[in-house]
Amino acid sequence: MADEFQHDDSKERNFVTALARGLEILRCFRSGEVTLTNSDFSERTGLPKATISRLTYTLCALDYLVADHRAGTYRLSAGVLHLGFGVLSAMDIQDRAQQQMEQLRDGPNSYITVAIGEQHQLDVVYLATCNSREDVSLAIGVGTRLPIFHSAIGQAILVGMTDDAREAVFEIAGRRGPEVEAEGRSRFSEASAVYQDKGFCTGYGTWRSDVNGVAVPVFSLSGSRVYGLNTGGPSFRVKPKQLEAVYGPMLIESAKALSVRPAN
Repeated sequence: MADEFQHDDSKERNFVTALARGLEILRCFRSGEVTLTNSDFSERTGLPKATISRLTYTLCALDYLVADHRAGTYRLSAGVLHLGFGVLSAMDIQDRAQQQMEQLRDGPNSYITVAIGEQHQLDVVYLATCNSREDVSLAIGVGTRLPIFHSAIGQAILVGMTDDAREAVFEIAGRRGPEVEAEGRSRFSEASAVYQDKGFCTGYGTWRSDVNGVAVPVFSLSGSRVYGLNTGGPSFRVKPKQLEAVYGPMLIESAKALSVRPAN
């Protein structure tokens, strides 16, 4: 994460590094984790412990973290939840997508799971999900993260982005390493060709070896945001042939119902 803070001040004078670092602290928490230490934050961000101490003190003062001084740990507070729900409530796509997602979930394959997500850094974050009708299946939830270059939903978002927005993602990848950027560009090139041919993007074992999925880009009503809408499930129950023949066309129709494409 530390590389993401290497900004050229002469080019980005409005970039507030301290704010970015504080937000990165909040992003350090992973699924299932309740508490972290300053050492954990330092390891995950690459920032010095002295800097981490000042950031965690400030975040506690603002009620985004709660400190347990005896244990030397921190947990997220209700202040973070307030921010999160404020963002979610402002997203027009979720209410509009719910019916479409349920229709996709209730299709011929009971193992199908549906989700809609948005790009953040080099991930796609699920904003809404509709889990399958089976008890034993692919369990996902709001907040689940998928790699943008290695998932069908991530590739669909890249395909739907403007050139400038896509280049910004590649720039982030470049800061992680030239090989990361090169692979990202290669993945996008392949995904773009598939999308032009089929009208959707595919991911067969690229995110997880045991998961198959297809996805399409979806646009907000204002055209200012691009999302990804996907269907998928465990590879032993959800086969590429059915995804492409049945669910691909269904996704395309759902995207048409939800999207307003930005003017060229």
